[in-house]
Amino acid sequence: MRKKKSYSRKRIVRYTLFLILTTMAFLPANAQFQMGAKKPMEKLRNAEQAIYHLYVDTVNESKMVEEAIRGMLKSLDPHSTYSTPKEVKSMSESLNGNFEGVGIQFNMLEDTLMVIQTVLNGPSEKVGILAGDRIVNVNDTAIAGVKMSREDIMKRLRGKKGTKVRLGVKRQGIKELLEFVVTRDKIPVKTVDAVYMIQPRVGYIRIGSFGATTYREFMEGISLLKEQGMEDLIIDLQENGGGYLQSAVQITNEFLQRGDMIVYTEGRRVSRQEYRARGGGKLLNGKVIVLINEYSASAAEILTGALQDQDRGIVVGRRSFGKGLVQRPIEFDDGSMIRLTIAHYYTPTGRCIQKPYKKGDLKDYEMDIEKRYKHGELTNPDSIHFADSLKYYTLREHRTVYGGGGIMPDHFVPLDTTKYTRFHRQLTAKNIVINASLKYIDKHRKELKKKYPEFSDFIGRYEVPQSQIDDILAEAKKQKIVPKDDEELQRTLPYLRNQLKALVARDLWDMSEYFRITNETSDIVQKALKLLEN
Repeated sequence: MRKKKSYSRKRIVRYTLFLILTTMAFLPANAQFQMGAKKPMEKLRNAEQAIYHLYVDTVNESKMVEEAIRGMLKSLDPHSTYSTPKEVKSMSESLNGNFEGVGIQFNMLEDTLMVIQTVLNGPSEKVGILAGDRIVNVNDTAIAGVKMSREDIMKRLRGKKGTKVRLGVKRQGIKELLEFVVTRDKIPVKTVDAVYMIQPRVGYIRIGSFGATTYREFMEGISLLKEQGMEDLIIDLQENGGGYLQSAVQITNEFLQRGDMIVYTEGRRVSRQEYRARGGGKLLNGKVIVLINEYSASAAEILTGALQDQDRGIVVGRRSFGKGLVQRPIEFDDGSMIRLTIAHYYTPTGRCIQKPYKKGDLKDYEMDIEKRYKHGELTNPDSIHFADSLKYYTLREHRTVYGGGGIMPDHFVPLDTTKYTRFHRQLTAKNIVINASLKYIDKHRKELKKKYPEFSDFIGRYEVPQSQIDDILAEAKKQKIVPKDDEELQRTLPYLRNQLKALVARDLWDMSEYFRITNETSDIVQKALKLLEN
């Protein structure tokens, strides 16, 4: 009897619910979700429920909620964003300084993965994979000649530490397919791109981004440069899009006296928070020059603004991007995240780093660099005009600096629009230059390593062969890319040769050697060296 009664109750409840829902279906839309809709968030929740229960077709509720979140954030500032779990993981890997995989640098040459370098002491190097090897299959799945996306290839190579992956490898001079079983491991991601002595007593460090390991990488670089006699330092932050605030603060601390302001933040609901130098820095003496351009942003601007305002460094280049908004991560159970802007960054003199923006107008914000170019700001400093209200004065020498968004350099270096010709830009955009370099290295790797055992031999004696230039011009002609006239071709060749030489150096050694060559033709770097000489 008990079981029967229980069964009857369930049927009654289900039937009652069915009647309620059936009745709702015939009610006017405005009569169904009025309960508690006085608050805006209740209105949004009711709208979502109405769509989910009543919409004529099936809806993906998760996707619908994600789009609603994106819609809300879109009406705010340009840097409040929503990220899916996949996007969050990708961001974390680049900022946290490691990911788990097989430990190779690679590029795609004609639909085939070619190993550029193996990570030192990494899992691939340990089993004998070499630069120049082609990985053609992963766990019996072909990845060569099938037009697989780079992202899909990386998915197959990456995996949890300790897991194994079987790689089929083609190697020049060996007919049969080689097979390697690689045990995945943590692979470090470097954020310091280059460290070398650019001149006697002058060190050069290029920071690509600010991640969890940047401070340690930076200080290791400083120790190396000091061993080689460094007295003055050039910090290159060109194209550095930022990253972790704390990393920028830690590096800035090395240059300033105890108590010196580095940066402070303040927002409508967030009280002022100050970041000051702890003292005991290892870089309190010596000249410092910071290099920036229109793509230097966020944490890069914090480091630059602090050294400029405290008169500890001279800034060379062009006005930085102007990203001075503080985001707080708000994580959800599924691994997705909102990065919500809660405050502004201010330099020690009180300059707001953030450039002006209109709420909800992301397109206008994204066009800012192009507007600077059209208005002449990137090529002519006289085109920039500041109101008196944007004038600030540095804290020790009382030099004039300017607010209004981004960091204005002390020494402006115009963008040379004539240096890289239209023809050169097209060669690069169509991957003709990089593909020609990969083929050349692949064919001559052993010969080059034997001829130039040390980089000092290479930089002094290596010249790009005319045959490589001829191959590039022939491939360009096939793709209907031709110089306008002989004058454009002659202006292209010196910088093309420099680029090709740098790419060879990168593949034979590393990024430091690449920048040692490209910096020879960098106007911003050369201006910094002249200032140090004078």
